[in-house]
Amino acid sequence: MNNLAIANRLREVLLDGHWIANTNFKEQILSVNWEQATQKIGNLNAIAALTFHINYYLKGLLHVFDGGKLEISDKYSFDVPQIQSEMDWKTLVNSFLNNSEKFANQVEQLPDGLLDQPFVDEKYGSYLRNIEGVIEHSYYHLGQISLIKKMISNFA
Repeated sequence: MNNLAIANRLREVLLDGHWIANTNFKEQILSVNWEQATQKIGNLNAIAALTFHINYYLKGLLHVFDGGKLEISDKYSFDVPQIQSEMDWKTLVNSFLNNSEKFANQVEQLPDGLLDQPFVDEKYGSYLRNIEGVIEHSYYHLGQISLIKKMISNFA
C-alpha cells in the first residue's frame, strides 16, 4: 500500500468517506450539540469522550511525525476536559478535525519506504501497522458514536 492510499483511508473514516460505514467521524460529530455530545447512556462513553480519545492518539502520533517522542499513554486517552458549553464542544471538534487533516496530510507525505520501517521502537511495529491501527480504532469508535447517537435520539 502506498502513502496516498493509506492517507485516503484515513480521510475516509475521519473526514469525508461513506464507503465502509456510510458515514465518517466529521459527519457524526458535526451533527450533535454539546449536550448530546456529553450525554451519558449507562456505562457507555459519551460522544465527546470518544472524540477526545481518537484526537488524543492523532495528536500523539503527529508529535512523533514532527520529530518528537512518543509520549502518549492509554491511561490518559479518556481524560477529556469538561465540556460545559457549545464553545467547549466546538473547540474539541475543531481540534479533532484539524488533527485529522494534518495526520492524513503527514501520512501522504511520508518518505518512500518509511511505512515498512519500525515506528519509534521495533516493539511498536511498523509505521504502516500503527497507521492502520488508527484507521481500525477510528472505525471501532465511529460505530459506537453512531449507535450512541441513535440511542440519544430515542430518548429525546
